[in-house]
Amino acid sequence: MIKKQSFRLMLVALSLSVSSCAVFQPETKSSESTKNGESEEKKDGDLKPYAKVITKDAKSDKGLFTVHEVDNKYFYEIPDSLFNREMLTVTRIAKTASGIGFGGGKQNTQVHRWQKKGNKVLLRVVSYDIYAADTLPVHEAVVNSNFEPIVQSFDIKTVGKDSISKSTVIEVTDLYTKDVQALGLPDRTRKEYKVSRLDESRSYIDTIRSYPENIEIRHVKTYNAGEPPSNESLGSISLEFSNSMILLPKVPMERRYFDERVGWFTTEQTDYGLEAQKSETIEYLDRWRLEVKDEDMEKFKNGELVEPKEQIVYYIDRATPKQWVPFIKQGIEDWQVAFEEAGFKNAIIAKDAPTKEEDPDWSPEDVRYSVVRYLASPIPNANGPHVSDPRSGEILESDINWYHNVMTLLRNWFFVQTAAINEDAQSVAFKDEVMGRLIRFVSSHEVGHTLGLPHNMGSSVAYPVEKLRDPEFTKEFGTAPSIMDYARFNYIAQPEDGDVALMPEIGVYDKYAIKWGYKPIPGKTAKEEKSVLDEWILEHAGDAKYRFGRQQGNVIDPSSQTEDLGDDAMLASEYGIKNLKRIVPKLIEWTAEDGKDYEDLDDLYGQVLSQYNRYMGHVAANIGGVYEEYKTYDQEGAVYTHVDAEKQKRAMEFLNDELFETPEWMINQEIFNKIEFDGNIERIRSMQQRSLNNILDFGRMARLMENEEINGDEAYSLMDMMTDLRRGIWSEVYNGRTIDRYRRNLQRAYVERMEFLMTEEQDEIPARWRSWITRSNVNVSQSDIRPIVRGELNTLQRQLRNSVNSGDQLTRYHKQDLLKRIDLILNPVK
Repeated sequence: MIKKQSFRLMLVALSLSVSSCAVFQPETKSSESTKNGESEEKKDGDLKPYAKVITKDAKSDKGLFTVHEVDNKYFYEIPDSLFNREMLTVTRIAKTASGIGFGGGKQNTQVHRWQKKGNKVLLRVVSYDIYAADTLPVHEAVVNSNFEPIVQSFDIKTVGKDSISKSTVIEVTDLYTKDVQALGLPDRTRKEYKVSRLDESRSYIDTIRSYPENIEIRHVKTYNAGEPPSNESLGSISLEFSNSMILLPKVPMERRYFDERVGWFTTEQTDYGLEAQKSETIEYLDRWRLEVKDEDMEKFKNGELVEPKEQIVYYIDRATPKQWVPFIKQGIEDWQVAFEEAGFKNAIIAKDAPTKEEDPDWSPEDVRYSVVRYLASPIPNANGPHVSDPRSGEILESDINWYHNVMTLLRNWFFVQTAAINEDAQSVAFKDEVMGRLIRFVSSHEVGHTLGLPHNMGSSVAYPVEKLRDPEFTKEFGTAPSIMDYARFNYIAQPEDGDVALMPEIGVYDKYAIKWGYKPIPGKTAKEEKSVLDEWILEHAGDAKYRFGRQQGNVIDPSSQTEDLGDDAMLASEYGIKNLKRIVPKLIEWTAEDGKDYEDLDDLYGQVLSQYNRYMGHVAANIGGVYEEYKTYDQEGAVYTHVDAEKQKRAMEFLNDELFETPEWMINQEIFNKIEFDGNIERIRSMQQRSLNNILDFGRMARLMENEEINGDEAYSLMDMMTDLRRGIWSEVYNGRTIDRYRRNLQRAYVERMEFLMTEEQDEIPARWRSWITRSNVNVSQSDIRPIVRGELNTLQRQLRNSVNSGDQLTRYHKQDLLKRIDLILNPVK
């Protein structure tokens, strides 16, 4: 009996084992498979004939893949040789609804791999965020921790007709019409506009074009949205996306490792294969592949200039107005002098895009061409994005987006910064040669970005302020050592200074940076050349002309600011304000034109105030400022140094004298009665409050306290700053003068800000800004901030009580009101 039961159990176990293992299953088709006439794994002979899928009515476009359109369905015919090759997919907004970014804005970048798996083709995401050389044991662990996600799976529809060059056909319509987030709207934007879902009925493929090294897809997506930024009645947003799928080189370019002492756009990676006893993030430069021809290597080693194997070529969009083309080209080729420092001649050139007759197949979307794209857009800007290989940092292609209204921006800058000394800027419409020179300047700046250079906001501080009034100096050196700074135009020069230069050129720093990033170092690996690159940096250590200063979200380092000039913000701003005072009385004359309204007068008066506000920001940054100068262990001195007390005190005095004392020169009734029925009082109040809040910032106060803790009596302390500010804003309380309306508004703003400091905490930085916002953090309630603020309010309260009966009636009412406000802050009602 026991034997029979055991035998039966063995049979049951065997049957279960066989039914769960495909190897032992009989080769019979399931009833469902038989119905569909398909086996689980199709062989070529089981697929539909090519002509049944790609019919004679198909519209076909040969390139990287052959793209077929059949009855509004799209098919990729993928050469089998391209399976498992890495391809970079860049998603951009091509056309946008009002309020959602701008055309050309990058949304996502991913490396993709097309993989053939049985009767399917998989589109996988390849990550290079973590890495270890494949010769190391740890490489296997990295691979296991870096499994490639599948974006989408495609049924193989048929195979190509050519039996030698084999290819596989799949339908990709759903990839671009369904909601594939990697190819559409990113998560952060969905959250911002409360996007619920994609409306497929209002989404479609516009075009798919294939080129030898890339495929360009344009598709329109409509999303239902709870809070669309425009056209709210629709409850949705529609955008046109551009997906560029670019074949990456089989052999990546040799990397060059980043050093923060030289500014550069970079790609980064966590390397688990280094000898360090931890994983380390390495950064390498985004740069073009500039190589010496084999036959020219000896010349190069001997110091002769040589042409690279492949030049960097920029084509000028056919849509560009003809009068601006020469200037844009000059801006591009201005960089030749920098590449000569790297050992190359004619390394970068500009060409006209071929006409349709010359080359009907030429397209600015072809990745083989970098193009200055001229866009009919009201955006007053230009930008220079690039696409780089994440494995090596090699820049593969770059398009400079040139928006038509950048000319308005240039007009405004040039007018407000130079019209006091420059007849060419004393009108609302410049001559073509003047505007052309400004366009050349912006072209050079944007090309610098496409070469890998970020903004160098620490450049302009290298020149003493008085040198920028010197014609001989400025003609030789320009207005800053780098065109990559936001050192626009020479607002410091005075009418008596003569023929000074008004803008920067490709400067000392730019040439140095291009040499450091591009000059080949023959016979050395990326790691071995690091010592040579370090030597090049140390040759110029301590020379401000070669310094890189990063762009800051909140300014902590006052020597690395946007829109500033010279080494002393107070002196530079003093000269700048003198020029603004010269401009205001001339505004009506310089904007006048019969039959025209006062729109330009309103605009340019606003530009004067904006420029003035920049000066106030430049000065305020010195209070609680900390200089940042990158160094390594083989360099002496501190990286971070507090601004000296004398300079901080001068900055506070400047703000009291130039801003908090009402700037009467701005108040021009002849201008106001032409542009507004009211608003001047509110304009000045708002301007003063903005700077006041900037000074009374939690982070700035934290740095002042830290400076005092480190440097003691030699520091400009928080108490020093608060005392100087109070005495400046409340001077009438000490001298018994009547307080006018502008000052009353300022004093109320002061009390309100003090209430804020007593009751609020430091705001959190939104997640999307954390990568570039710089800030000093402080726990306000546990710091000395509130005791000091309370002490200042007590002092002010006593002084107001002592003078409450002085001044005219409005002044007395004002003081009585302030006493009540202060009492409520110090003794809040519970």
